[in-house]
Amino acid sequence: MSLTPWRRALVLGGIRSGKSEYAEGLVAAATTVRYVATARRNALDPEWEARIEAHRARRPGTWSTTEVGDDPIAMPDLLAGAEPYATMLVDDLGTWVAGVTEITSQDEADRARFDEVASRLAAAVRACPARLVLVSPEVGLSVVPATESGRSFADALGAINRAIAAECDAVALVIAGNAVPVKGAL
Repeated sequence: MSLTPWRRALVLGGIRSGKSEYAEGLVAAATTVRYVATARRNALDPEWEARIEAHRARRPGTWSTTEVGDDPIAMPDLLAGAEPYATMLVDDLGTWVAGVTEITSQDEADRARFDEVASRLAAAVRACPARLVLVSPEVGLSVVPATESGRSFADALGAINRAIAAECDAVALVIAGNAVPVKGAL
């Protein structure tokens, strides 16, 4: 892998913007990559399953995959415990937030639990000894959801994106397949 000025990068973008493909390209030259999949499988949703399969089909056979969709709270420990000199790609923080919010309700105690897990994730990104690329939807460009749960999700994802961006050396926004540097150089 070529030497680059970043160790932790966040790739943001809208739905179908090309953010995952761009992130995959950032780690393509690595000898080994550990891909952290955050989506929860759902056999009752064929369109969702097709999206997951499209991501799988793009990955080289040399990459290992760890799925945290059924246990999203495990991701901070996974990142903090990464091997030094490893390369990790997390795709994506939107499905991670959805997974965490599914196991927490909207009451005050669970919101505090979500905030604690989010803080643990930001600390894990900071402490991660591996080269790390995280992918996330950018909620700041979309319509404000009309439902309370939709607004809660958008707020939570926006807060996660800000916290993770603060821990990253580089941030890019992918628009129509084109990466625009936001912070640092990729």
